[in-house]
Amino acid sequence: MRSKRHPSRVENLRRALAQEAARLMAEHGIRDFLVAKRKAAERLGVIDGVALLPKNSEIESALAEYQRLFRGASHLEALEAQRRAALAAMRYLREFAPRLVGPVLSGTATEYTEVQLHLFAERVESVTLKLLDGGIPHELTEKRLKLNAELVRPFPGVRFEVDDQPIEATVFPTDGIRQAPMSPVDGRPMRRADAGEVEALLERS
Repeated sequence: MRSKRHPSRVENLRRALAQEAARLMAEHGIRDFLVAKRKAAERLGVIDGVALLPKNSEIESALAEYQRLFRGASHLEALEAQRRAALAAMRYLREFAPRLVGPVLSGTATEYTEVQLHLFAERVESVTLKLLDGGIPHELTEKRLKLNAELVRPFPGVRFEVDDQPIEATVFPTDGIRQAPMSPVDGRPMRRADAGEVEALLERS
């Protein structure tokens, strides 16, 4: 009878690093996976352990598990509020074909997470004018996104609030709807959800 393989010391350490990085992201509002990994390695005394660092996808899984175990209903309530704010913003900005992306869509958002939207317009000024028309205070932003393994490009955006929820909307050219940038979690094209999909998520919750 063949015995089950026990996790190696390296596997256990990677898991511990992923769990600590997830805790730091959930409790301290760290948004960058690499920063969370390095802080976790420092806290656990892992020096020169680049090969041991967990993948971003492993940290995301650990973050989902952390929220399920330690945040429970409060996490679900906060996530619902973030998704409702996203949907309200998407409805107001519907002429720009808004799409929800990131942790609020995947369900791993923390209380510090901004709602992330992708909008599509020839000029960011079209979006700012719409916000001005609605009397919505906002600020211009810029975000660098990876379009493929070699190409990183800056994109303009706007930051504003809906129902006290911070929203960061990145503005792509109108043809940018055909190709999503790469996800920082797994390197694949980002999952994008339209307003109908967000409504369905809220109905299921």
